[in-house]
Amino acid sequence: MPTPTLHTDRLLLEPYRPADADDAVALLADPEVGRFMGDGPMSEPEAVALFGRLFSKVYADDLFDVWAVRRDGRYVGHAEIKRTDDVDGHEIVYALVREAWGAGLGSEIARALLAYGFGTLGLPTVYATVAAGNTASLALLAKLGFRHERDVIEDDGSTTRVLAVDRSPVAA
Repeated sequence: MPTPTLHTDRLLLEPYRPADADDAVALLADPEVGRFMGDGPMSEPEAVALFGRLFSKVYADDLFDVWAVRRDGRYVGHAEIKRTDDVDGHEIVYALVREAWGAGLGSEIARALLAYGFGTLGLPTVYATVAAGNTASLALLAKLGFRHERDVIEDDGSTTRVLAVDRSPVAA
């Protein structure tokens, strides 16, 4: 099933377009954004290659859902939900451009991803993996009901927290 468009009060989450390349690469290569993502900040060539794979692999093979996040028509971030063996389930991922930090948009994205995961995908549990030092994301996810499941010590010695939230009986 192709990635659908999602709407929140202030945001539009829609599949990426090729014209989003510059914005997405800038987000992925931003060292402040990237310090808490995956293996850390990406180089610009790595970000360009990743963006290309969105079209050649992820969308082409319908691997998982990934969105460009827009506010008032402007690109403000990235969101995805995907099955991963790291958590033996579906994980949400989101990132915002620095200019959008502190406006509550992360919570709005996470709520939209949870509603999609529980409602559309019918998942019983949704996971998130967060660098232990990313206190803002840890606090945001705690407010949304995520609980700490375990810690993973990465190859570089850093700690990643594995968090989970179950579908509430009301949403079932």
